[in-house]
Amino acid sequence: MSGKKLKLVLCWHMHQPEYRDTQSGEFKLPWTYLHVIKDYVDMVAHLEAAPSAKAVVNFAPILLEQIEDYSNQVTGYLHDRIAMKDPLLAALVEPTASADPDKRLKLLRDCKKANRERQIDRYPAFRKLIDMADWILGHQDAIKYVNAQFVSDILVWYHLIWMGETVKLTDNRIKRLIEKGAAFTLHDRIEIVEVIGDLLSKVIYRYKALARKGRIELSVTPYAHPIMPLMLDIASAREAMPEVALPKLPDYPGGEERVCWHLRKGINTFRHFFGFEPRGCWPSEGGVSERTLAILGEFGFHWAASGGNVLHNSLRASDLAGKTSVHQAFRLASASTVCFFRDDGLSDLIGFEYSKWHADDAVADLIQHLENIADYEARPPLVSIIMDGENAWEYFPDNGYHFLSALYRRLGEHPRIELTTFSEYLQGAEAQVQPLPRLVAGSWVYGTFSTWIGDADKNCGWDMLGDVKQAFDNAVQDGRLSDQQQEKARVQLAVCEGSDWFWWFGDYNPGEAVSDFEKQYRLNLTNLYRLLGEEPPGYLALSFTQGSGSPAMGGAMRRGNEL
Repeated sequence: MSGKKLKLVLCWHMHQPEYRDTQSGEFKLPWTYLHVIKDYVDMVAHLEAAPSAKAVVNFAPILLEQIEDYSNQVTGYLHDRIAMKDPLLAALVEPTASADPDKRLKLLRDCKKANRERQIDRYPAFRKLIDMADWILGHQDAIKYVNAQFVSDILVWYHLIWMGETVKLTDNRIKRLIEKGAAFTLHDRIEIVEVIGDLLSKVIYRYKALARKGRIELSVTPYAHPIMPLMLDIASAREAMPEVALPKLPDYPGGEERVCWHLRKGINTFRHFFGFEPRGCWPSEGGVSERTLAILGEFGFHWAASGGNVLHNSLRASDLAGKTSVHQAFRLASASTVCFFRDDGLSDLIGFEYSKWHADDAVADLIQHLENIADYEARPPLVSIIMDGENAWEYFPDNGYHFLSALYRRLGEHPRIELTTFSEYLQGAEAQVQPLPRLVAGSWVYGTFSTWIGDADKNCGWDMLGDVKQAFDNAVQDGRLSDQQQEKARVQLAVCEGSDWFWWFGDYNPGEAVSDFEKQYRLNLTNLYRLLGEEPPGYLALSFTQGSGSPAMGGAMRRGNEL
């Protein structure tokens, strides 16, 4: 074995779309705060506990704003008993469970939304409650015989199973409630909200503190997570998929102006929370094109990143296939921003396979792959493992606690593997940046945009977006909106432009998730029409997509390579 070393970047992307009804302020789905108390606090705790660890942590700005909102709401409840605007959190602290049968049935359905094997079955007391809930949901007339204590206990347990493993191991309040197991009181339920408040109020600062110490690099996406290449040029989808069916919308009107708005707003939001400007950008869904990279350079970004298949498509188009490796940094002649590309194979091993392995075996296997890369590569390699930072861990035992602990420890002490960040790599004397003659537009998923466009339902979503954008442009041009109204409408338009809605459209996704996100999308569009002073089109009252599929990991994650 040679002694060649390898530089490794672990990049965790933290991202949730806008779940609020921006007119009422109510959170329609609870995933932001649930992922805070489980995944964002666990990841930062692992990084804090491993002095030799380094990582890039990327935040979507619209997620940061929602975390702040939740923190303020919980504080307002605890200090002044101001009602919280998340129905699940509010139900947790109601003095007695609502007697409304429909509300009780909805709570039972909501409290089933967790990984059955790793979260529910881990705790026999909760498993028993869920088994009872399953029977009740199959015999809905029985809900009138369900007492308030049952609803209270299932709500408490649901929040306990969503607590991060590092919280369960260190917070005596959570330890006591897990041990108690049943007959939870209002005091117990308020105590859980106190824990949630502590986690929400500190989580962003904990990442900021690690960044100040040089332990992690923080980066950003455009404000509301839009697919920038498609906004710039819908036809860019054809660069990787020549035969793709596109929406009726010939192009997204004013797309470049909107991309720049998202970038400007994203940088300002990042600066508000972290106190400095980011050097790097994970473009939403790793979506890049030549024009996208050029604009990122104009905004001062030193680096961006995308999927390995984007590089493979680009090398083939440049007659360079097989002549260079994904484990390098690249720069287009037409852009100043350096682009890194994800090792899809290694990233997918963590996302889809290692949850089934013993943690030590999984980490040993990953290290063996990295050693093989170091031995094989002609140039000193820079390996980029880029992953969703929240959705994988519920499939691991104990929320990935054993895997992540072993991962950071073993990598930190390995003599041939150096954990680094993208900016640190570029500032180092050993940095090598390869020229890339051409970039084929695509994303980290398969190197194409097929997850967001091309399907009939996804294309319908784009046509709806085009309609509301035209209405927005007309309202601005007519001068019927004040400056304050225009700004509210621009932010609401940004919410509509987010990538997540299109991700979930299509019958290959699970029915419940498709329904949730499709309803939210129609609500977002409806709210924008009303901000513009217009009556929403009738079609927004009707569902336009439904799912019946059963994809891996519930559809919340994709592989970089098609199977």
